[in-house]
Amino acid sequence: MNISCMAELDPHTNYVNRDERKMFYLYVLKSKQDGELYIGFTNNLERRIRDHNNGLVPSTHFRKPFECVYCEGYKSEKDARQREVNLKLRSRAFAQLKKRIYDSLLT
Repeated sequence: MNISCMAELDPHTNYVNRDERKMFYLYVLKSKQDGELYIGFTNNLERRIRDHNNGLVPSTHFRKPFECVYCEGYKSEKDARQREVNLKLRSRAFAQLKKRIYDSLLT
């Protein structure tokens, strides 16, 4: 899995500015075992999905393997955490998200 984000390149080095590298992600995983969804937050999406699939996350180790069906990237850790809380605590917000990604949930 390759996760990338549009970030500004430093015109002198042609590399992504250090300040632009750090992103925080809200993600939704779908268990291939039972089809249930899991909402999480991380600053390293690839590593976190790998952790879930390797059984290293206690809350999901019995439901592996997983596939990532949705993610949102944020520059602000606070924004990403707030979105995670919003989706976990507000069933209406999660229901709206599931409507938006309906086709992704079918595969």
